[in-house]
Amino acid sequence: MDAQVGAWDSAGAERAIAVLKAVADPTRYRLLWALSRQEFPVGSLAEMAGAHVAAISQHLAKLRAAGLVVSRREGTRIYYRAAGPHVRGLLEEAALVASAQPGGGVTGAPDEVVEAAAAEQPIRAVRPVRARRPVTEQ
Repeated sequence: MDAQVGAWDSAGAERAIAVLKAVADPTRYRLLWALSRQEFPVGSLAEMAGAHVAAISQHLAKLRAAGLVVSRREGTRIYYRAAGPHVRGLLEEAALVASAQPGGGVTGAPDEVVEAAAAEQPIRAVRPVRARRPVTEQ
């Protein structure tokens, strides 16, 4: 059997893992789903998520670092949108893979699958983590 397998691309694998980690958070997945359909200012995303603007900004920073969203400034407002059609494709593929799993249960065209998965729960923020006191030696 002469199946050709390309050389392992460590840098490419690390980039792919960063993208998957960025999308793995439920709030970020839902933000990305909304941004793949239209552009939103941070305040509107925070309102949709029922979270503080600062928390949403941190999620958006992680999505931006992974290359999934881009921003533009208009006066004092910052607007975000998906970085391109590949982002929507990523969400659709994830929904299709999830629906193919035993007990996945979501069926339909790719866009319907993504919308059904996103409609299950509104965008919501993760509970904030309380700051910890610094450890001091005695």
